[in-house]
Amino acid sequence: MAKVNLGQLEKNLNEVNYPLSKKDLIKYAEEKGTDEKVLRALKQLPSKEYETLADVTKAINKSQ
Repeated sequence: MAKVNLGQLEKNLNEVNYPLSKKDLIKYAEEKGTDEKVLRALKQLPSKEYETLADVTKAINKSQ
């Protein structure tokens, strides 16, 4: 799997009101027109509540 551009990820998800579920993260990303690689990475994350953008970034790093 191609590495996700974390700068792109942060740009796309920096306005989200955390905590947020995986489902809501994906919905938000789709509405923002997020990069396909970022969307794919979000869809592979564990289903849980994410407290911060750092949580999301950490989970994506683990899954790559």
